[in-house]
Amino acid sequence: MKTTNLKWLWLTLLIVILDQASKQAASQLLLFNQAWPVFPGFNLTLVHNPGAAFSFLRDAGGWQRYFFIILTTGVSIALLIWLTRLPANRAWLPCALALIMGGAIGNLWDRLQYGYVVDFIEVYYDKWSWPVFNIADSAITAGAIMLIIDAFRLNREARNG
Repeated sequence: MKTTNLKWLWLTLLIVILDQASKQAASQLLLFNQAWPVFPGFNLTLVHNPGAAFSFLRDAGGWQRYFFIILTTGVSIALLIWLTRLPANRAWLPCALALIMGGAIGNLWDRLQYGYVVDFIEVYYDKWSWPVFNIADSAITAGAIMLIIDAFRLNREARNG
């Protein structure tokens, strides 16, 4: 098992620290469910999300907390194993996995501590608003996009021989 890619765990730790620090600040400085306009198209709005992305299973009655704790723990372990088995010369894919793990662990921490995820970043245009999110969600999204790009690159390389 190759462990040289464990150096990417610094990025995972950085995401967790930034995520938790920003959530702590948002919880202390913002009023719950009250938008604080920063500039047009961007508010800080403190909300609590017991569900998953886009509030999926938000009103499921409480069982979803344990489901997401188990799921996130399993996915994080799988990503860590995947990271350790990658060739040492890869950079893009380990970075993507580290971002996803950092985001997953940041939101897992919230679920364990509070039973919900703290969200506070609101992006909108006119009457349309993206669901409120946090730094962990942003890291997961960036990592997932990087995984998709990596898959397309590998597919193209396989076709080109």
